[in-house]
Amino acid sequence: MNQLDATKSGFLVCIGLCIFIFTFIYVRNTFSKVPSEQKSFPDTTECGVYPDELCSALFEGKSAAPQIGNLCQIIHQPEMPDCIRTPCNCSSVLKSLHFITRPLSEEEGNFSLAYIITIHKELEMFVKLLRAIYLPQNVYCIHIDEKSPQDYKTAVQNLVNCFENIFISSKRENVVYAGFSRLQADINCMKDLVNAKTQWNYVINLCGQDYPIKTNKEIIQYIKSKWNDKNITPGVVQPPHMKHRTHLSYKEYVHSGTSYVYPTKNMKDDPPHNLTIYFGTAYYVLTRKFVEFTLTDVRAKDLLEWSKDTYSPDEHYWVTLNRLSDAPAATPNAQWEGNIRAIKWKDQEGVAHNGCKGHYIRDICVYGLGDLQWIIESPNLFANKFEPTTYPLVMDCLERRYRLKVLQQAEVPLEAHWHFQESNYFNMKLNV
Repeated sequence: MNQLDATKSGFLVCIGLCIFIFTFIYVRNTFSKVPSEQKSFPDTTECGVYPDELCSALFEGKSAAPQIGNLCQIIHQPEMPDCIRTPCNCSSVLKSLHFITRPLSEEEGNFSLAYIITIHKELEMFVKLLRAIYLPQNVYCIHIDEKSPQDYKTAVQNLVNCFENIFISSKRENVVYAGFSRLQADINCMKDLVNAKTQWNYVINLCGQDYPIKTNKEIIQYIKSKWNDKNITPGVVQPPHMKHRTHLSYKEYVHSGTSYVYPTKNMKDDPPHNLTIYFGTAYYVLTRKFVEFTLTDVRAKDLLEWSKDTYSPDEHYWVTLNRLSDAPAATPNAQWEGNIRAIKWKDQEGVAHNGCKGHYIRDICVYGLGDLQWIIESPNLFANKFEPTTYPLVMDCLERRYRLKVLQQAEVPLEAHWHFQESNYFNMKLNV
């Protein structure tokens, strides 16, 4: 190496060290406002009171917060209690995982919700979702993808065994993205739910990468105030660019860990009963009477059979039936109405949102730290999509904020284990 090259190398090393030192000095000055004896992690004081100070800054949209958060979440990876993957006595499960064990208000106790949750991976994310939406007056059907590993299925079953109002779907599907199997999974759970002991009012479907934005109380109040005794299925008459989904015949392929839907050259017959096909979201909030209707009405059964070889049939099935004027709780004239799910679609950048701060999968944003302010300001009931293994601080912040909000709205004495932490340092507006 000549003298010039050595000088350049030394200069670059010096620059790198300066950047590193500057970053830590900046982080320390930004997040070191609380007394040192209050800090949870004295080994990394640069992160302040982790994660509450960071979360507050992220929720408030502070410009430096995402960069600092990315640094600090590498240092502190959140851990789940051992009771997730190994059998524990149920008392330990309830306490260590902070499950709420009583209705939090009279209004909530008198209005039961049913949930369908379809899962296939990320056990920790499922636990975070379940404990967020769990209340003893509700009922929960869990559909586990038949392709999921056995240890995953066993872990979910171990958790479910501790609750009388949570059960595994009696029939499981090999779920394929955009395939009929995804719709069939929901219907399998619906058949179980109508026979459940709990007399639920509405059913809501979720996937394992969803998380609530609104509390149980807020969801009930939204349903009562905006949609009392009506179904929520956002959607419109199928637009021309979506007609290929139901005009061509599609097939599911599942083999050796690979699964997808592909088109054939076969054209489909017209829809049964001269039905007008609508296009909407796969997410819904449905009354019990409407669910019973979809399981028994001849038009619903025939549409289901016709939909078996269509593309992503869950995006036309529910909304099409809910536009029938004689269906229970129908909304024949509704359009894209109903704040069910906050999603950042790639093609809506600059229109509905300011871009994805995480990364896109199938044109859907996996939320990063810079998305937190947008999420909590959304009017929707739930948000999608989350990956705690990739962005652990995103879920850590949302969980803490959400539980704090739930407990502040409670109208009953609080149990000690309902809290995620003994004290908190959140400095943020919860809009309670």
